[in-house]
Amino acid sequence: MKYLRLLLFPFSLLYGLVVIVRNWCYDAGLFRSRLFDIPVISVGNLEAGGAGKSPMVEYLIRLLKNNYKPAILSRGYGRKTTGYQIASGAATAAQVGDEPAQFKHKFPDITVAVCEKRVVGIEQLKNGHDLVIMDDAYQHRAVKPGLSILLFDYNNLNKPRLLLPAGNMREPFSGRWRADMIVVSKCPETLSTGEQAKIAASIAPLPYQQLFFTAITYQPLQDMEVNTATISLDKDTTVFLLTGIANAGPLVDYIKKHTPHVIHHNYPDHHRFSLKNITKLALEFETCAAEKKVLITTEKDAQRLGEQELLPLVKQLPVLVIPICVKFLYSEQQQFDQLVIEYVGKYREHHQLH
Repeated sequence: MKYLRLLLFPFSLLYGLVVIVRNWCYDAGLFRSRLFDIPVISVGNLEAGGAGKSPMVEYLIRLLKNNYKPAILSRGYGRKTTGYQIASGAATAAQVGDEPAQFKHKFPDITVAVCEKRVVGIEQLKNGHDLVIMDDAYQHRAVKPGLSILLFDYNNLNKPRLLLPAGNMREPFSGRWRADMIVVSKCPETLSTGEQAKIAASIAPLPYQQLFFTAITYQPLQDMEVNTATISLDKDTTVFLLTGIANAGPLVDYIKKHTPHVIHHNYPDHHRFSLKNITKLALEFETCAAEKKVLITTEKDAQRLGEQELLPLVKQLPVLVIPICVKFLYSEQQQFDQLVIEYVGKYREHHQLH
C-alpha cells in the first residue's frame, strides 16, 4: 500500500501547487478571508484523519459554556443533507454528520450547526451566541478565526510529510504559521521532557505560537443511553471492538492493557455501517463461546449506529460506548485555559465598547 501511494507522488505535486497558490491568494488578499465581530475559535490539523479535534472541541465547550453562550459550527462531513442546518436533540449522523451529532447528544443545551460555507453559518449564529467554535476548519480560509488551534497527532510526527494523495497532508507543513496555539495530541502520559524537547524542535513553533502536549484519557464505559455501565474489563473478557475512525490504534492499545482478547471490526474513517456489517458483528458476538464478552464502540461510531435501518438490530446488541477526554501534560492546562478565556473575554469587551 505504501509503494502504491508513492506512485501517486506526481499527483501530490500538482495538489500541492494548487494548495500553495490558493493559500497565497488568501494571504495576499486576492481571495477574501472574512473576520467577524464575534470570537471565532478554529480547531483543525494539517493531516487528513483524526488528530483529536472532537475531544478538543468538547474541551473548549466545557471550558466556556458556564460563562458564555457558545455555538459549534461544523461542515457536517458524511451527512445526506446540504446547506445550513441546526442539529436537533434527535439529530442523526445522516442529518448532520457523526461528529456534530455526537456534540449535540453530549451537550444538548449547546447550539450545534452544520454548513459547508462557514461564512454563511457564522452569519446565522453570530446574533444569538457569544462565540463560535469551528470544528475541522484550519483549511477553511474564507473565515479568518480570531484564535486558531492546530493539532498534531503524536503518533504521526515521524511519518513522511507527503501531501495527498501520496501522503496524508492536506497542505504543506509550512502552513502551521497560521496557528496561534499548537497542540500535540494523543501523547503517552509518560512523555519525557527530553522527547518533549525533540518534538518542539521538530515542529519549530514560531515565537508567537504556544505549544502544548495532551494525552487521551478513556472514561468509564457507557450504554447507548449514556448511562454508566457496570461491567469492567479484565484478562478473561473478550472484547468485540467496532470502529470507523481514522486511527483506532491508541484505543486498541488501551483495551489490550486490560485483556488480550480483542476482535476488531475495523472500518475506514466515517464509514457508514451497513446492515451487512452489523449482521456480521452480531453473528460473531452471538456465537462467541467466551463466558464474559462485551461489544465496544467509540462515541463517533455510535452516532452512525443510530441510522433507521440499523436500529432494530443494534437495539438487540449490548453495545457499550467508550468516551474520551483531553488531558494536558506538564501542568499546562491552566495556561491553555487562560489564553482561551482571555481571547474570548478581551474580544467581547473590546467590541462592547464600540
